[in-house]
Amino acid sequence: MIDTVDRARPPTGERHGRPAGADGLPETPAEDAAMAAQLALTRVSLAKDLIGPASAAGPIAGLSSLAKHAGFRNGVMLALRFVQARLLSVWGLLLAAALCPPKVFADFAIFAALANLASIAVLLRFEAVFFQNNDRLRLGRAFRLAVATGTIFLAGAVIAVLFAAAQGWILRGFGALFLISLASRAAIRLLLAEATAEGDFATIGNTNIAQALLQPGMMILLIWPLGPVSLALFAADAFGHAVAACYLAWRRRDSLLRLMHPARWSLTELIMAGWQWRNSPTFLLPSALLSFGFSAAPLLALPMSSNPVLAAHVALATRLLDVPAQMFGAVTTPLVMNNLRRHRGHDQQKRARLVTLGMVAIVAMLFTAIAFVAVSTDELLLSGTKWDGIGEVMAIMALFYGSGALAGPLQEMGAFSSRPHSQMTANAVALAAAAIVIWGFGSLSPALLAVIGLISLGRLLLHLRLTWTAIGDQRLANPS
Repeated sequence: MIDTVDRARPPTGERHGRPAGADGLPETPAEDAAMAAQLALTRVSLAKDLIGPASAAGPIAGLSSLAKHAGFRNGVMLALRFVQARLLSVWGLLLAAALCPPKVFADFAIFAALANLASIAVLLRFEAVFFQNNDRLRLGRAFRLAVATGTIFLAGAVIAVLFAAAQGWILRGFGALFLISLASRAAIRLLLAEATAEGDFATIGNTNIAQALLQPGMMILLIWPLGPVSLALFAADAFGHAVAACYLAWRRRDSLLRLMHPARWSLTELIMAGWQWRNSPTFLLPSALLSFGFSAAPLLALPMSSNPVLAAHVALATRLLDVPAQMFGAVTTPLVMNNLRRHRGHDQQKRARLVTLGMVAIVAMLFTAIAFVAVSTDELLLSGTKWDGIGEVMAIMALFYGSGALAGPLQEMGAFSSRPHSQMTANAVALAAAAIVIWGFGSLSPALLAVIGLISLGRLLLHLRLTWTAIGDQRLANPS
């Protein structure tokens, strides 16, 4: 199984393995690592071994004291940075949408979706190992393993793209831009994971801002000389992510120089580390890919629609609901993962339960409010227009996106789980159930959206069960 924590050694007075400073990393964690995942909870009463019914109001009651904690303040700042990034990116997207025909944006959506999906697989999810232990020696080993794995994967991608271009299946220019986008997205994923593990939330927030400025700006600049064509959007995506990756690497340069020092590299170490953490590509990678596929379930039903108005409502509702879902995940995931990394064993399990209760409270309030506002706005402002009825669609789909928003951080918390295969199974069952339901209904309808939402809720309950029972369990430590 995944090596969630190192096996405890008896205090014999002897040191095992290399000294803690052998990786050239600082002996004490950065001050930012003290940031806690206290977005909706603090100091909640816990029973000795299980959170009992008496503490059910804990997450809500804890909100009153959150302002006293540095973790909450940094969490708020990270949230504000992400909101800023979203607002800054809107102007460029709106202008590009006005300049480009719908087919160009459809091509770009396919390009971006393929790049996102492939970027999950580049590192084989070895970046999840960063959070399984607070030891900087292990962080260095895992980082170098992820870099080596990514390099091999990208080399294979280059060969595949060259072959496809030689066969005339794709244009060479589009293939080159795809490779740049893929490599840049993978680098951002790797560096953000390292920054999150080390608690550098300022860098995470600044990177969001930089990318929000760069990519839409490049989109506009490239549309001007090239025209409203797919090439302009593909190039903006590729070079926007590349510049963001370079900025992130520059911000983390001191840490990266220590992690990537030539003296630290060893083929034997890479082979041993790959075997030790083999459950990352075996379970965590398929689980992440299945989760990505399930998140697109409502879109999979769009081609089956015989009602163009309903299809337009679903498409717009998807875009609108995806924003708060992404914002919730982008803010909570770094804070939660950094916080859990600093705990071990039963203490980590209790912390995971407490964090989960807080996230459940926030998501329930947020998406209930969104559904209420959507229905109210529909009745008051949109009645009789072509968008009449979108409030009902958003209210129905709020269950799907609310469950998905909470499942995102829980999916990442699977890095601490002693049963990662159960998480993968939950995602596979949910995706299969969604596909069967879509095929069974045969056409897009509010009833179909409601059933997909219930499937998403069922998937969330399975993730909650795993989070509640399988975090920080040392009984199933690494099988090496």
